[in-house]
Amino acid sequence: MKIEFEDDKPIVDAAQIAPLMELDVIGFQVLMQSGHIRTGVERGTGVDAGKLRLTFQSPDWRVRLTCTGDGAVLTTTRLKLAGGSVHPMAGD
Repeated sequence: MKIEFEDDKPIVDAAQIAPLMELDVIGFQVLMQSGHIRTGVERGTGVDAGKLRLTFQSPDWRVRLTCTGDGAVLTTTRLKLAGGSVHPMAGD
């Protein structure tokens, strides 16, 4: 997996993240648009300078990608969260 950048902002394909959150692409997009998936970007400092950590969090999952400055994914972590599920289906 590789992260693309546009104006120094990471662009992630929903098809790459959705399966990590046990969602299909449409479900992922609906949750993103409704605010049920939060995102964050952290830029490394010190020994981590040049690295990025991208976080995607839904009511069920937290997925973190640690990447090089050019977008190569170094690590992917998934954590199943306790909490209520929100799983819209296409056509809902």
